[in-house]
Amino acid sequence: MIIVKTSEEIELMRESALIVSKTLGMLASEVKPGVTTLHLDSLAETFIRDHGAIPGFLGLYEFPNTLCVSPNEQVVHGIPNKEPLKEGDIISIDCGAIKNDFYGDHAYTFPVGEIDQEIDSLLKVTKESLYVGIREFKKGNRVGDVGFAIQQYCEKNGYGVVRELVGHGLGRKMHEDPEMPNYGRRGRGKKFIEGMVVAIEPMINLGTHRVRQHPDGWTITTQDNKPSAHFEHNVALVNGKPELLSTFAYIYEALGIESNEEEEFRQKALVL
Repeated sequence: MIIVKTSEEIELMRESALIVSKTLGMLASEVKPGVTTLHLDSLAETFIRDHGAIPGFLGLYEFPNTLCVSPNEQVVHGIPNKEPLKEGDIISIDCGAIKNDFYGDHAYTFPVGEIDQEIDSLLKVTKESLYVGIREFKKGNRVGDVGFAIQQYCEKNGYGVVRELVGHGLGRKMHEDPEMPNYGRRGRGKKFIEGMVVAIEPMINLGTHRVRQHPDGWTITTQDNKPSAHFEHNVALVNGKPELLSTFAYIYEALGIESNEEEEFRQKALVL
């Protein structure tokens, strides 16, 4: 069952989402060769608590950490450890926070130093596909319209679209209805309803779409061990159109990147 949010609840969810956005922004300048993902995890937990929120992943389904950190061929759900990042790596950082009893949850894949052009293109297309999907989250459309758009965009660029892992509804629980696959058929699936909030999150592989789960019960890697990228936003359906609750603006500010990619999805101005 889709749980519709009131306008007041959506604003509370925006606060939760922005805590995550600010956490990712703080981490952006910390992602560099020699840094361990366990150190990034510690920074994130402290930052989230200092900003009046609770880490959303820590203890959820017995997950042991604040961040899911997934380098290179890891798709999602990587567990922070003491292995240092290396020049040329990429790393997906997925973060959640609870504030006002609502979750924020989104992700960004960072390059570590200079990366190969082939992998940089994967990151670029995956992030572009996120916005391609968000455009389809509008009045009159269905879940399949978002998945179809993401799938078509990524597959025409030669990439594998993960099937086993999907986006989801978001609210007082981390995972609510509906599931939001990154593949599908137009006009199929649940219809979008005013006031619903979802996490749209393409998980796209350089090679095969197939993945495997590791014995730790969490880590998911590509079956061919080629790199994977992951980007995620929290989006509400407001006035029949997608409204971003999260932002990558804090990441871009930290990294000195100029971008207007989010402007079309903001009915309310973002104040940094």
